[in-house]
Formats: sequence, structure tokens, C-alpha cells
Amino acid sequence: MKFVKLLPALALGMAFAAQADINVGVTLSATGPAASLGIPEKNTFELLPTSIGGEKINWIVLDDASDTTRAVTNTRRFLSENKVDVVVGSTITPNSLAMVDVVADGETPMISMAASARIVDPANPKTRWVFKTPQSDSLMADAIAVHMKANGVKTMGYIGFADAYGDGWLAEIKRSAQTAGIKVVAEEKYNRADPSVTGQVLKLVSANPDAILIGAAGTPGATPQKELVARNYKGKVYQTHGVANPDFLRVVGKDGNGTVLPSGPMLVYEQLPDSNPVKKVAAEYITKYEQKFGTRSTFGGHAYDTYLLLNQAIPVALKKAKPGTKEFRAALRDALENTTVVATHGVFVMTPTDHNGFDNRARVMVKIDNGKWMLTK
Repeated sequence: MKFVKLLPALALGMAFAAQADINVGVTLSATGPAASLGIPEKNTFELLPTSIGGEKINWIVLDDASDTTRAVTNTRRFLSENKVDVVVGSTITPNSLAMVDVVADGETPMISMAASARIVDPANPKTRWVFKTPQSDSLMADAIAVHMKANGVKTMGYIGFADAYGDGWLAEIKRSAQTAGIKVVAEEKYNRADPSVTGQVLKLVSANPDAILIGAAGTPGATPQKELVARNYKGKVYQTHGVANPDFLRVVGKDGNGTVLPSGPMLVYEQLPDSNPVKKVAAEYITKYEQKFGTRSTFGGHAYDTYLLLNQAIPVALKKAKPGTKEFRAALRDALENTTVVATHGVFVMTPTDHNGFDNRARVMVKIDNGKWMLTK
């Protein structure tokens, strides 16, 4: 397997040396505020096969440092220098949204590993080239609202990232909460790199909601959680599936106990019934991952699911065109749009109007119990 870490000469050489190969450009956030999400994705690409459908695959992996500009630069480089057949990434919503115009203009399919439903919004004609593997914020927001209602929550507060991820979650939880008859009584924002959110948390606590949702991802999601505990908040605390990784558990520590969040089923696959179609696929991936890299992360699963999609779609596209051509990229886009596959996080059923393809099988509710993820109702 060939990996490239910001080495222009090597990347360019690969592009010319392997004209007949299938080139996959991967930009992910292995450093920066989203590193706890991007590192397990990067690790996962090291586990992937080097051929699909009898053709050699070059996984060209670059770090975008959780930076939107870097993600766009990497994407442009993939298209202009590496002549990639498909782009994978980025890890986070702001980066992925910024990449959409680039891949659409280059008529190159893209598979994002970020959550926002906006990334594959069918109302945007440019997203016809874009797919994504994580569960959408809309699907997970509905699960949170249902859980809140079932547990007697009538009022809620929200604190989330001051970016596209946080804005998307705020919009979705407002919609879901209204449907569930829950009133949003306070809203606050913070930046991923903020060391303190004392002011925002004091405002939330003073509103005294029954529950608070933290719309964050990775270790920065622990900042408001720890502050809520320090301010003796007694209501229920919810997080998004963006914190379903071991680094969040490490940073939040005992302050995370009792927190509830929606997650992809792979996080707790051992606790699933054998009849769940995801259990076997998740077990195979996690066994390989944990043997080499240690504790699982749902974000590594999002990366593995991109491989499962490509493993299904590439052989179909190869029947119509050769890699490295405009015709192959178009054929691959068409194949992805009609792919059904059981993955680590759920069952993808892609259609022309749904480029995520997940339903309720892609979510479970989990609770943090003494540093462990436990399936809950």
C-alpha cells in the first residue's frame, strides 16, 4: 500500500507511474482539533486491501490538519496532480462542505467521512458527485429527541461548535425537539479550540433546562461537559455521535458518566443480537483494527465503510470504462448511487435522492458508564 504524507514529488511520481491503477485521494484530519477523529481513519486506511476488482488501488493519504483551506488544497492537488478516480474525506463537516465545489467542477466522485446532511443535500445539484458514510445529524437528532421525550424531558438547552457542524446540529435538534414537544430554552456556541466555555455554561445552567445537548465532535466535546459538572448541573447531558471515540472518554473522564448519545452500532457490536446484520461486519473490522491499533473508534468505521462502498461499486464501473478516465469517474459515480451494502455502521441503500443511504438500523442509543459504552434504551 502506498501512502503519501505531504510529499509532492512522491505523489506526482505515483500519478505517472501508475496510470492504469485506481487512484483514491484521501484527505483527513490527522492533526489539529479533529485529530482524535482523523487518526483512527488514517489507521484504517493502512489496513485496507491494495486491489479491488482485480485492479491495483493506490490510497493517497494527506493530512488536512482540521483546516478547511488545507482540505481544499489537498483536493485540488488530487485532481490536478494525482489524477484520482475518487476523493475520500474530509473528517469534519466544514472541510467536506468546502470540498464539494472542487469535486463537482472536476466531475470526480467524493465520499465524505463527515456527518452533516448538507454534504449530500439533494437540493444542491453539485452534490450529485458527493456521497458520505457517517449517519446524518438529522437521523441522530431524531433519536435524541425520542430518547429525551421517553425520559421526561420537556425543556432543553444546546451548546455546540460555532461552525457548520454545530449549526447543522442546532437546526436538526430544533426540528426534532419541536416534533417531540420539547422546548429549546437556551442556545450557546463555542469554537473547537476554546480552552474554556464558562460564560456559555453559566447561561445554560441559569436557564435550568431538563437536558442539555452538546453539539460537538472529538475531544473538544469534553470542554462544556466538564464545565457543566463543575457548575453542578443536575439535568441530563446528551452528546452527538461525534464523540464516540476513546480519546473523548479519556479526556472527559468521570465527568462523562451518565451521558447519553446516539452511535453507530459498531461501537457496541458485542451487545447486539446475532440477528443484527451489522454485527458480523463490525466484528471483522474491529478485530483487525484492535489487533494493530488498540481501542476502536466509530470514525475508523466510517473510513472502512468507504472501502466497502468502493469495493462494491468499482467492479461495476470497470465494466464500462478504464481507471484514469472521465468515463470511469462518471461510471463510478453512477455505481455508487445504486449501491446496497452491509457496513460497520448500518446498511447502505444508496439512491439518486439519498447519497447516505442509512435508515434506523444505523443508530443505537448508548450511555457512558464508568468509562465504557453501554447499549441503552
